Amino acid sequence: MASKRARLSTSVEAESAPAKLEVVAAELGHEIRVFLATSQTKHAALTTSNEDDADDFYDLTAEDYYNLISSRAESQILKTQKMREAEAVACRERLNKAVIRVRFPDDYILEAKFQPTETIQTLVDLLMKVVAQPNLPFYLFTTPPKQRIADLSKDFYTAGFAPGANVYFSYDVPGLLLGVIISSQNHSSGCC
Repeated sequence: MASKRARLSTSVEAESAPAKLEVVAAELGHEIRVFLATSQTKHAALTTSNEDDADDFYDLTAEDYYNLISSRAESQILKTQKMREAEAVACRERLNKAVIRVRFPDDYILEAKFQPTETIQTLVDLLMKVVAQPNLPFYLFTTPPKQRIADLSKDFYTAGFAPGANVYFSYDVPGLLLGVIISSQNHSSGCC
């Protein structure tokens, strides 16, 4: 199986990479890593999602029904609301980091570590520092179904992003206009 991460081409790059990541982490205030989703990874995801299970796999049997009902009854009825709240607080205290992966339209993935109590706005602030076009409006969303993240004041735990989440990045401009803006900025900066 091919690795999901791009390999460093020389041993010199491999030796200097941890030092570079430490410098970037100190500058940005968060530990980050960058990946490139390979075509093999995308192909594997497509083939696994296209494989169909037999129709009888989805049929609910009487045994499945009784198991669902009994487990639901045991887990909810025997606990008071205070007990459930105490369990939620204990669970929240056990989480000491939230690993957020932001997938960009060009298949780059930025992974950053946050405290679960930090707000989504801190993720947006980090992205403003690392994106190539910070002056263009952008938004974040999750899937499935596609839900735009509107409330940036929520903390990662409350938003359901702790202990980890995959978030998608998109520019908030029409596709044709985005292409024109990026190409004009590339030409004016001397880039090809």
